[in-house]
Amino acid sequence: MRMDSLYDGVGLGIYGIKLHYRAMQQGYYPDECFPRASEANASKYGIFWGSRYWLRDGVLSVLLALIIGSFFYQPVQVEGTSMLPELKDHERIVVSRFAYDFESIQRGDIIVFHYPLDPAESFVKRVIGLPGDWVSVKGGQVFVNGKRLMEPYIQPAYFDHQSYAPVHVPPNHYYVLGDRRNFSNDSRDWGTVPRKYIYGKAVFAYWPLSDLGLLH
Repeated sequence: MRMDSLYDGVGLGIYGIKLHYRAMQQGYYPDECFPRASEANASKYGIFWGSRYWLRDGVLSVLLALIIGSFFYQPVQVEGTSMLPELKDHERIVVSRFAYDFESIQRGDIIVFHYPLDPAESFVKRVIGLPGDWVSVKGGQVFVNGKRLMEPYIQPAYFDHQSYAPVHVPPNHYYVLGDRRNFSNDSRDWGTVPRKYIYGKAVFAYWPLSDLGLLH
């Protein structure tokens, strides 16, 4: 038997343990005690965490934009053809809900409002007469304060040849007409629109994509 060799091995093992113990006491730890990630793996982890933060920030930005957008803007669907050719039936548009909190209503604006005879319904028309104006229609031609109004947005096929007596627009009211004059239920039939019934300005068409763009 070679007992000496066996004893020497045990002794060496004990000696090695003592060496490691002393190294730990001195604050030194051999490399083999702690597995380390390679530079390639570290790079992967960096890309992963960077992408994760980028994705989080992107999602939060989109959600914030949607919340702010829904507060200031309202998507609506056009029902009917009284505003052809600018607005088509079932076309989807964006209405600015607070536009008139920062600017005044102008002649030519396309507005969305509650129908005066039934506020549960909403109409979209073009502003023709402002408070204090006199509006009349002679043979289909619109006159505001005695001057003919130029209306390039009306196509000849939608022209109306009827005449209507002069109307004085009261304070805080607006005279509105549809662009399709021969097929529009508007101020010629039921009078002016009170300012309190106007809740937005039509600013943008987004669907169908072929009609994408600002409204004029």
